[in-house]
Formats: sequence, structure tokens, C-alpha cells
Amino acid sequence: MAPKGKQAGKGGDKSGGGGGGGDKGSGKLKPATSINVRHILCEKHSKKEEALEKLRNGAKFDDVAREMSEDKARQGGSLGWKTRGSLLPDFEKVAYDLEPSSTGNPKYAEVKTSEGYHIVMVEGRK
Repeated sequence: MAPKGKQAGKGGDKSGGGGGGGDKGSGKLKPATSINVRHILCEKHSKKEEALEKLRNGAKFDDVAREMSEDKARQGGSLGWKTRGSLLPDFEKVAYDLEPSSTGNPKYAEVKTSEGYHIVMVEGRK
């Protein structure tokens, strides 16, 4: 009996009915006007790679930011809540495409801007 319930859920997607609810099921993020963002900024590519290695080995994002970032280090890389248009365009595009996560289990992305190499994570969206 349980498989029927799962199939019914899949069938519901094909119908296209329900409007707004379909977006959550597709894995896409809802559009946000502001994000709570952290980053690790490194001037040199080699230092950014070292920071990434620490993250891959399970270090907390804010700890790596305090140790390695050349910007906002005392706040664990926190930039706080930022609205669209308030960040560098390349940084903003990457940041708004990220799923929210925690510093203990971060989902992050990399981007290069005029300021250097950034490792970006988002803690919240609204």
C-alpha cells in the first residue's frame, strides 16, 4: 500500500496543479530579497585552497574564517543580512544560488572577485 502513496505524489507533479507548491518539490530555492551570508576571503589562490581543505576535513566554517579569512575574521566571516544589489555582482549571484546551511555542516561555493577569492555560505534567506 505504501508505494501507491509515493506514486500518487509523483503523479501530482505531472498534473501541474497546485501552483506555488510545485517549486519546493523541484529542488529550486524560492526567490529571496535578502540573505544572511558568511565568507572566507583570501587574496591568494593557494590560501583559499588551504581553507577549502580544512572545510572538507570537517572544520566549522566560522572557525576557518576566523583563522584564514582576510576580511571580517573576528565575526567568523559573517557579513550579516544583505539585500540584492548590495554585494559585488559575481559574489551576489553565487550567494543567492546557495541553499542555507549551518557553520557546522556548511554548503559553500567559491567565487573570484576584484577583492580576491571567496568561499561563500548562506545561513538564512528571506
